[in-house]
Amino acid sequence: MPLSRTAAMRLVSPAIPAIPLGIAHAAPAITAEISAGLLAPAAHTSPKYLYDSLGSRLFEAICELPEYYPTRTEAAIFASHGAEMADCIGKGITLIDLGAGNCAKAASLFPLLQPAQYVPVDISRDFLNEAVSRLQQRFPAIEMTALALDFSGQFELPATVRPQRRTFFYPGSSIGNFAPHEAIAFLRRLRSQACADGGLLIGVDLIKDSGVLDAAYDDAIGVTAAFNLNMLRHLNHLIGADFDVSQWRHRAFFNAEESRIEMHLEARTALTVNWPGGQRDFARGESIHTEDSYKYTRDSFAGLLRDAGFAEDGVWTDAAGWFAVFHAKAVSE
Repeated sequence: MPLSRTAAMRLVSPAIPAIPLGIAHAAPAITAEISAGLLAPAAHTSPKYLYDSLGSRLFEAICELPEYYPTRTEAAIFASHGAEMADCIGKGITLIDLGAGNCAKAASLFPLLQPAQYVPVDISRDFLNEAVSRLQQRFPAIEMTALALDFSGQFELPATVRPQRRTFFYPGSSIGNFAPHEAIAFLRRLRSQACADGGLLIGVDLIKDSGVLDAAYDDAIGVTAAFNLNMLRHLNHLIGADFDVSQWRHRAFFNAEESRIEMHLEARTALTVNWPGGQRDFARGESIHTEDSYKYTRDSFAGLLRDAGFAEDGVWTDAAGWFAVFHAKAVSE
């Protein structure tokens, strides 16, 4: 259930002591990536580091909030148009669920799609394995192959994933975490592994009133703030840093010029963050840019698909036109 205001505010309580310098638990490449982002002129991190085990659970809570429309709006589209989507996609596919989380979105489509193999992919290994274990009990006839990996960069599906009729499932408008040029590169990587008979089923958040967007990423009881701030705890674990959560605040706003929501962690006071092999001074008000969520029109996203080697095969929206689900087929090269 969502955090209470009191529980959420404990994460930013001034009474929390500073965390001493620790030991890095991440692989050297991850440590180098995080360090480079923190030391950049405008400090930033990848949004994938929002999702440790606690972060994944906090995001589940966000999806229950009244302000966070994407989850329920997308779910309503699947409920209303799932049969039409299944007609486009067909049964017996290899369903590759990117950023699967608790696997609930894909599972809701199992009765319609009846996949031959379900391949949930997520960066949070423990959270994913727990979800797949529960799901396998509900759908014992479906072959399930869980992959705990980072799919945001270069990645290759292992031989355990069937090559036939691979359909990538990427709901929740997570594609918005990529800048448009990055999104095209990411979609091209999917196209390269989709094979000639593959495709893509993807959720896309559409441009709308900025007040609706701002509230969705800065809810009244502070669950999104807790989600964003939890990244600091995760970074402490990954690179051995000494972030003190009480010294930071959550900020989110719609940048109309860039057509994106931005999330930041802003220093409440002048401070210094240390980690093995690195150090960064932050002025009061200086921030770490933690996430973007780009918003599209139907036409602009259809163009993105074409540039990536996919052909739009169907698009479904809610009545208000706030959200869209696209199905696209791989175009022969």
